[in-house]
Amino acid sequence: MLRVIGKTLKIIVILAVFVILVIGGSFAVRTYKQTKVVNSYRPEVQELADQAGVGTYTDVILGIMYTESKGKGTDLMQSSESAYGTRGKISSQQESIESGVKHFSESYQQAKAAGCDLNTAIQAYNYGTNYIQYVKDRGGKNTVELAEKYSRDVLSPGYGNNQQQMYRYMQVQSVMYNGGYLYQNGGNMFYAEMVQMNKQFLTLFQRLQKG
Repeated sequence: MLRVIGKTLKIIVILAVFVILVIGGSFAVRTYKQTKVVNSYRPEVQELADQAGVGTYTDVILGIMYTESKGKGTDLMQSSESAYGTRGKISSQQESIESGVKHFSESYQQAKAAGCDLNTAIQAYNYGTNYIQYVKDRGGKNTVELAEKYSRDVLSPGYGNNQQQMYRYMQVQSVMYNGGYLYQNGGNMFYAEMVQMNKQFLTLFQRLQKG
């Protein structure tokens, strides 16, 4: 009996490892392809970032692009709202990158002047620059907890979600934090964490792509 149980457990473990390897391999291949696309924009982003005085943060800007579009579509940086106040106005990838770099540069400069950290600037790319003053008044350091309060108490009600309604958002950061939820009309409270994670993917796979 114990021998049968032992064999069954062994089979289960082998199957579990196989599934993990298949899923992990699929994720690695997909991420490799997506980061290769985003990294192809590196020279253009670097040039514009240098001109805007944020060349040191080219990897961050590419992390934003990866988070927003994986390098696909016209509005690579999803910068239409920051540039025009509404979606769907960006007419070319070049315009999207220019507007996205400009928006990040403004967020970074304002965050720096306010004594806030880099993640505040990154989160402000998603929330808007009013978030910077909010963070400054609460210690100057972005956290998911602080980003959640801003999403719940400021952004969501401002766009009509007065009931704090939430919707499913299944990403690593959200699942670990609250089971996988965002506030309706409240932006993405995990944005800074996601961009930082994606920046690491980009730099890691860039080395592999160069090799």
